[in-house]
Amino acid sequence: MNTLTQTNIKKDFPVFLKHPDLVYLDTGASALTPQPVVDAITRYYTDFPVNIHRGMYDLSQQATEHYDAARRTVAQFLNASFEETIFTSGTTHGLNLAAHLLENTVQKGDVIVLTRMEHHANLIPWQRLAKKRGAVLRFIELKDYAVDMDSARGVIDERTKIVAVTMMSNVLGTKVPVREIAALARHVGAVVVVDAAQGVVHEPVDVQALDCDILALSGHKLYGPCGIGVLYAKKALLEAAEPFFTGGDMIRHVTYEDASWADLPNKFEAGTQHISGAIGLAAAIDYIRGIGWDFIQTHEAELTKYAIDQLRELVTLVGTCDTHTQGGVVSFLIDGTHPHDVGDILAGQGIAVRVGHHCAMPLMRYLNITGTVRASFGVYSTKEDVDALIRGIRHVKEVLHV
Repeated sequence: MNTLTQTNIKKDFPVFLKHPDLVYLDTGASALTPQPVVDAITRYYTDFPVNIHRGMYDLSQQATEHYDAARRTVAQFLNASFEETIFTSGTTHGLNLAAHLLENTVQKGDVIVLTRMEHHANLIPWQRLAKKRGAVLRFIELKDYAVDMDSARGVIDERTKIVAVTMMSNVLGTKVPVREIAALARHVGAVVVVDAAQGVVHEPVDVQALDCDILALSGHKLYGPCGIGVLYAKKALLEAAEPFFTGGDMIRHVTYEDASWADLPNKFEAGTQHISGAIGLAAAIDYIRGIGWDFIQTHEAELTKYAIDQLRELVTLVGTCDTHTQGGVVSFLIDGTHPHDVGDILAGQGIAVRVGHHCAMPLMRYLNITGTVRASFGVYSTKEDVDALIRGIRHVKEVLHV
């Protein structure tokens, strides 16, 4: 039986020691960093703060061993192989690399399918690829803020080459039925790409179970450091594609006239990598495993339901309002106010939420709104945090006379 409580989990996060009254409801932007991750990064910079690979001295060997161990930890976390696990700077880097990997598979008239709720990071790379190759973008529609599977069946056809979808909307909290969409893509021979930036912090990610070809995630969404991420791609795709970046540490042989590439995963990791970031990400994964997914998911579902039940009497909710289809993200509007005004007044009360279009401007136009106020939860979030938000919203309505 898991004996963890939100009180002792909060003690793991140094920011709450510095700011004990902080009400942090912005995990969707960046999760806070627990002490074990801080310790792992500090250990790198104090014990073996040197570059990896080719250093014959002891400290370089230690750094290389820790970096390789971090990749093994991430690969196991995703149920991927060591060679298929590429370190990136984050999901945005990974999805741009994904578009590069698939560029030569797309011809004029081919179809790339997305959902209506994609983050810019999983829209613009495919938008640019479609323009460059003369392909067509199609979108899976929403029904009551959830994915409309009838629409998915209608837009994924024999012309479809790529289906790129988020695991979970950063705006609506909507969970996407990736496996069902992947099955439709497989039926027509399309490649499946998954943006796991939001999903990875809320539920286990298994690339084999999802049946995806490519998946990208960010460390800072996962209680890890900023500036580190992961791209999983099937080995055959990685071997067939040319590198996205070139330079040191990704070559096998170079002359003045030509070059050949190193084996995977080094082929796609040019230059000095974010060594401490990879080590910190592995520590974050170990931290999550220590808490356990059962605890995380049960807590999140209970907290999301509690927030929705409290909020629905005060605001206009923008989401499914169903914890089976909505993860730990709750977006809302207060009639007669601008989200920025709401966020500003809440900030004055020590309540951290996110406001605006959340890097999903097309979705906002699709929903005929300019933006939302977004509260998003992590392992450290509590019902007391939600209660503070409710009090804060009442204060906003008093101040703005709405």
